[in-house]
Amino acid sequence: MSKAERLIELMITINAKKDFTAGELANEFSVSKRTILRDLQELEQAGFPLYSEVGAAGGYHILKERILPPIAFSEGEAKAIFFACQALQYHRDLPFEPETISVRKKFLNCLPLDVQNSITQIRNKVVFWIPDRHCDSPLLKSMFRVVTNRHAATIRYSSTYSESTRTIIPIGLYAMNGLWYCPAYCTAANQIRVFRVDRIREIIEEKPYPKGKYPIPGSIQEYLEKTDVEHDYHIKIRLTDIGVKRCESECLLAGGLKTFSEGGGMIDMEINHAALEWVADYILPFGNNATVLEPVELIKLMQQKIYELYQHYCESQ
Repeated sequence: MSKAERLIELMITINAKKDFTAGELANEFSVSKRTILRDLQELEQAGFPLYSEVGAAGGYHILKERILPPIAFSEGEAKAIFFACQALQYHRDLPFEPETISVRKKFLNCLPLDVQNSITQIRNKVVFWIPDRHCDSPLLKSMFRVVTNRHAATIRYSSTYSESTRTIIPIGLYAMNGLWYCPAYCTAANQIRVFRVDRIREIIEEKPYPKGKYPIPGSIQEYLEKTDVEHDYHIKIRLTDIGVKRCESECLLAGGLKTFSEGGGMIDMEINHAALEWVADYILPFGNNATVLEPVELIKLMQQKIYELYQHYCESQ
């Protein structure tokens, strides 16, 4: 093994350890202790975050902010990584925004000049755009901590019409169309609800909860892919060609969208109770490009909203 290869392997090894001694590494790499000490000194000079302690119980330790070993990327892989980071800039809030900006700058500056120029040309022509919802989520980082710690949280939540205090057991977080969502088991409703993070006004308390007590999926991926979730309503909405095009860009409704060869289409799917009003608000601006067929509850909700608009614009004149 060459010295360069040994240094990379050494970085990988000590990144996986909380603490170690030079003697342990010397045995693991089958080299002398003096060689390992020289290698560790070179890594420290290169900025690797090590600190040592003397004495019988001494040794080397890794600081909390560890530096990962170098990884070789092809030009195509480098472009893919850069644009994956670039796509995040259109989110108004990120739980790790400063790190994302730092990564993007470091990564681009380390690439060869011709690859940098190639990325610049692509960046001028291609954008992974996400609509700006003008909704700040000041508690996103706090909710990120709650989710990753697998804790329960008591929150003050502001919905469309009211504000309430709830205790939730989050499943995870996901971003869709510029907004952050937190599906969680709500102890007040005794079922899973989806909470918009920008509507969380305060995290009153965060604490562990008994594992296995609440019926929640083990991961956010399992929640999003789950097909046997309890549904409250079966919706059917007939669409014109214009309505189809508008629904194709909405993740929730696109999953139940069927198009017809003769034109137009139909939304035919199951939704839960919490999504019913959202569907009404989303479909209302479609005008006669959408016709709600089922359920009765959604039809009545549409009628109510249309009547409120009529009162606002016609009867108030």
